[in-house]
Amino acid sequence: MCDHSEQVKYLARTEPKMRGPYQRPRDAATLILLDHSGVEPKILLGKRHEGHVFMPGMFVFPGGRLDPEDRQMRFCGALDPVSERRLLARWSKPSKTRLNALALAAIRETSEETGILLGSNGETPPAPSPGWQPFADAALTPDLSALKFFARAITPPGRKRRFDTRFFVADRRAASIERPGAAGPDSEFVELRWMTCAEARAGDTPNITKVIVEEIELRLKAGFSDSIPASFFYFKNGRFRREELI
Repeated sequence: MCDHSEQVKYLARTEPKMRGPYQRPRDAATLILLDHSGVEPKILLGKRHEGHVFMPGMFVFPGGRLDPEDRQMRFCGALDPVSERRLLARWSKPSKTRLNALALAAIRETSEETGILLGSNGETPPAPSPGWQPFADAALTPDLSALKFFARAITPPGRKRRFDTRFFVADRRAASIERPGAAGPDSEFVELRWMTCAEARAGDTPNITKVIVEEIELRLKAGFSDSIPASFFYFKNGRFRREELI
């Protein structure tokens, strides 16, 4: 089983301390897709372009910052009550609209970066931004019920870019469309790869990604039971901390 105290020690040991000007963390969301079709579950990661300022050349989960238009996108389904409760915890101004928008951001970013669309067929929803156009074109409404929240992490201070990221997980079978050709030399990801958890931990992945992979392994062993609290990683008073979101 995952040793959370060792996770915190690992982050403290491997994350460099930086002293740049204070940057307010921006809301962001990430979606981890699970493929259970093989003997061992696999997760989808993408290799970032070498020209990116943020984490160049590294394998990361699909995701990105929350866009204002994500609040305007029509959706169906709902996050499960446990995910909602844990998402709303430790917010100075909790908002159901913002909560749903974060889940939508995870779905949109996954579509943009991997070509995988999670949604339900039905009435064609209007696209409030170009990022949502593939759903409108396919007459798909993003479905929040496919997602489950399990972790949150805030980039330490001193970085040029800081994110307050919520991590969701979904089964690959929830995807309605997998469009080929999303990754390439001119795209956000130059390569997509389905990896086992062991491969992801051993690969060229950021430190926080390795920790999140351990969180996934823990939950896979327990069938993603709600009895396991969500994890919240952040930096305070000069050191990393981990908190449980019940």
